[in-house]
Amino acid sequence: MKAPSLTLGIEEEYQIIDPATGELRSYITQILDEGKVTLKEQIKAELHQSMVEVGTEICQTPNDARNELVKLRRSISELAGRHGLVIAAAGTHPFSNWEKQEITPFERYLGVQNDMQDLARQLLIFGTHVHIGIEDRDFLIDAMNVARYFAPHILCLSTSSPFWTGRNTGLKSYRSIIFRHFPRSGVPPLFTDWSEYSGMVDTMTRTGCIPDGSKIWYDVRPNHRYPTLEFRICDVCTKVDEAVCIAALFQAIIAKLWKLRRDNMTFRVYPTELIEENKWRAVRYGLDGKLLDLGKQKEVPVRELIHELIDWFLRDVIDELGTRKEIEYAYKILESGSSADRQLKTYTQTGTTRSVVDQLVRETQEGIS
Repeated sequence: MKAPSLTLGIEEEYQIIDPATGELRSYITQILDEGKVTLKEQIKAELHQSMVEVGTEICQTPNDARNELVKLRRSISELAGRHGLVIAAAGTHPFSNWEKQEITPFERYLGVQNDMQDLARQLLIFGTHVHIGIEDRDFLIDAMNVARYFAPHILCLSTSSPFWTGRNTGLKSYRSIIFRHFPRSGVPPLFTDWSEYSGMVDTMTRTGCIPDGSKIWYDVRPNHRYPTLEFRICDVCTKVDEAVCIAALFQAIIAKLWKLRRDNMTFRVYPTELIEENKWRAVRYGLDGKLLDLGKQKEVPVRELIHELIDWFLRDVIDELGTRKEIEYAYKILESGSSADRQLKTYTQTGTTRSVVDQLVRETQEGIS
């Protein structure tokens, strides 16, 4: 079995905002026309016109990915600035209403709207997707089965969507709740091997359920175009360093699972229902909650589990990968809180979601100028 390349790719979805009002602004088609000249395929439209998606080139290291994200955020900010607009990175907008947003008039998105109706129109959410290169398809499925367990842990670090249509939802990742309405989403079920997974996708395609594997929206999935395992569970990270940290963590998790597999060992595979319980706790409480340590069969504070993940489980591969600096940024997140925690602190201090938008715009720019 061939060792995985462990290449990295990061996709981020940004909000296009009118700085005068703090509201989302439907403007992607104009930005897209100009952006294609310089960014080519690295800039994409999304379902709503108030969203712009970017994707890094294939990267070998988290530091390479950081350089790419800095370039992309800077470029999109400049494009938006030409039209008097700004961008922000958060899983939901603090107060803009989904009912007032325009759908991007491309055939693909009009088709999604036709199929999903209000579920599509309500999908005004923004995520970070991390791709890790795994060329051996059977190991890819093995890695997906195990990596599901760690996905809620990393979600806690990335939570950035406590608000929905102007309300404090009481959740740290309301984005996860909105996306859960979609079919073929959430924690993936267990698959025996690549043959079983591809057989499922083939059956759905032949019977008209989906056009291709891109409509399998699991939190962790094999990408339908590239030899990567794609982690889709995270809210979009407000700060560049947060995005690089979670990408480095996902890369290290796969590196560790490969090392175990190479040495004829593995990590236990746990039932989907128990991982879903941990995801719910991550969605509700973020870093302030407890997750189930399924090996110890008890609740453990999230901060302790993340320290254990880094200091014990990933310790050896972090130094082999040379990514300790990027991964240990997680300790800063544990100290200062996730984006959701910072948003809620600002809201408590000011009493306005408009102040939260201004904060998000500032933090999205950190480290890119």
